[in-house]
Amino acid sequence: MPNSKGSDCTCRLAKEVCLLKAVVNAQSKTLSKLVRQLKDGCRKDEEPKESTLCGLNPCLKCLQPDILYHLGLDTETTDFPKVFGDVRFVCMGGTPGRMENFAYYLMQEIGLKINAATKLRDMAEGGRRFSMFKVGPVLCASHGMGCPSISILLHELIKTMHHAKCQDPVFIRIGTCGGIGVDPGTVVISSEAVDGRLNPAHEILVQGISVQHASQLDEGLAEEIKSCHDPCTDNHEVIIGRTLCTQDFYEGQARLDGAFCEYTLEAKKTYLEELQNQQVKNIEMESLAFAALTSRANIRSAVVCVAILNRLNGDQIKTPHEVLAKWEKRPQVLVARYIRKILYFNENDSDSEPLEEEECEETPEKTRASQGGAGDTQKAPEVEAE
Repeated sequence: MPNSKGSDCTCRLAKEVCLLKAVVNAQSKTLSKLVRQLKDGCRKDEEPKESTLCGLNPCLKCLQPDILYHLGLDTETTDFPKVFGDVRFVCMGGTPGRMENFAYYLMQEIGLKINAATKLRDMAEGGRRFSMFKVGPVLCASHGMGCPSISILLHELIKTMHHAKCQDPVFIRIGTCGGIGVDPGTVVISSEAVDGRLNPAHEILVQGISVQHASQLDEGLAEEIKSCHDPCTDNHEVIIGRTLCTQDFYEGQARLDGAFCEYTLEAKKTYLEELQNQQVKNIEMESLAFAALTSRANIRSAVVCVAILNRLNGDQIKTPHEVLAKWEKRPQVLVARYIRKILYFNENDSDSEPLEEEECEETPEKTRASQGGAGDTQKAPEVEAE
């Protein structure tokens, strides 16, 4: 086995060399920008940009301070442009644990490091509702279950982007779903979100009046994320299709295993087959609100979920937990690849000098120091670190 150990050592060494080269390239780029600023007369004190978000509440400018209650933040005690101004991606998923794990995984994938005695700080801990971790230019937040929960988070995250003057942030929901005629373990990227009537709109009651907002998702973004799939190594499919968003887990999804059921097996089968005929690939519970709210704010967004069962074959989830845990990572891996690709291979950036492929076979784009540190961290258990 000595040869195998030597090969592993060589591989690790190659990755470290790749990491170092990427850091040097990124630092050189940053220095070049600083030199240009000096030559231009240090014109760094320009008027701060406004955020690129559109259609927001005109009353926001009157809120002094604006209290983001469920995140435990406010504009009086938090300098939003300083803390969140560099955010380019907002990733969200159902549970705090899943998003914390994703934050650490993403930190590794984009080449950010923190001391072993330091851990990422939950920036929404004060709100006691959601969790939120910042990894360089990426926010990772938990949204709970269902449209009401994710809509609360989205209102406050969108306001966070607004107050921070963020430029063109991309929002991505990562999660699990029930498949419609797709194999368990398949990753489904939503082309659009529809309700139980197959209407592509999110309905809310505003002062007793029904208001509908189009549940649009960015088709180009869906294709960009799908292009990061490697069929040769991933051993699973990634598809794009319509997503049915329901208001509950049982009757709304035509399940037969809830506490109540007032329809037959035949009726359920007919309904699911009709969904399949209408190109619906999966069922979940958040995409309508997610798509509608991000679309209203002019935010590019995508929903990336893994199917944990094929609903045409049954209702209950019988897959072993260790298998489910592996499947749940598939959307995370795909989204991390997309983020890494955007951070390191921006074709519009004339200053970028990506490494040659032969210099680092696996992921030459794996690190970029110019994106800053790993975000807000804290030393265990008390002392905070940068």
